[in-house]
Amino acid sequence: MMKVMTASLIPRPFSRAREKGDHWLMKLAQPASAVTAMMATKTGAVVLTGGTGYLGARLAERLLARGHRVRLLVPGAAVERAAAGAEVMVGNALDSESIASALRPGDTLVHLVGTAHPNPAKAAEFEAVDLASIRAAVVAASRLAIDHLVYVSVAQPAPVMHAYIAARAAGEAAIAASGLRATILRPWYVVGPGHRWPLVLTPLYALAARVPHWRPAAQRLGLVSLEQMTRALVRAVETPPASALAIVEVPAIRAAS
Repeated sequence: MMKVMTASLIPRPFSRAREKGDHWLMKLAQPASAVTAMMATKTGAVVLTGGTGYLGARLAERLLARGHRVRLLVPGAAVERAAAGAEVMVGNALDSESIASALRPGDTLVHLVGTAHPNPAKAAEFEAVDLASIRAAVVAASRLAIDHLVYVSVAQPAPVMHAYIAARAAGEAAIAASGLRATILRPWYVVGPGHRWPLVLTPLYALAARVPHWRPAAQRLGLVSLEQMTRALVRAVETPPASALAIVEVPAIRAAS
């Protein structure tokens, strides 16, 4: 029987970045043995908030397969969904003290907490969950002197989802003000299991891409696949920016596939 203790580690069974996009893709294509050797030279773990969710579960498995040490901060109810091989810490991703307890100096923090299935009716949740959690993460990351923060924001500007975009933009502002080294990814919609309805809009995207006036928005607000997003997150983790802040828009996310 698994023994779960709050604030304790539970072992489980087993663009604009420093390098150009082509180099990122080259690193992703390396043999597993070469990647594992490369990761062994890194001292910090990769810590995920939201690491058992839609993006986080896949990202945790991919990072473990590539030789990273992965630590998850999860609510107690999500412990059984944690990736095999990850360290698991029970905690609250809305609380900076709880997040700080999962971090060590030199770690990379990937923040994936957010409102499930966002829509305009959930404006209050965007403030209480999405924005509150990234602010707490920034406070914790700043105090622990982590190496790199990776944040999934949203493509902007956009003609819809104003409250959601405002919350994510405020989260970006908190990161920028902190001075942390960070990578911000800006997808519009990540298509995958249970999230496929936007595919019906594919003909409209194709039409918009042919009209010069609409083309920039069609590119910025384009769809990305779950695989593309996972690969882009791996790329962000493994290639921190040389400067303080890197922004990865939809075209660069797609280039990770």
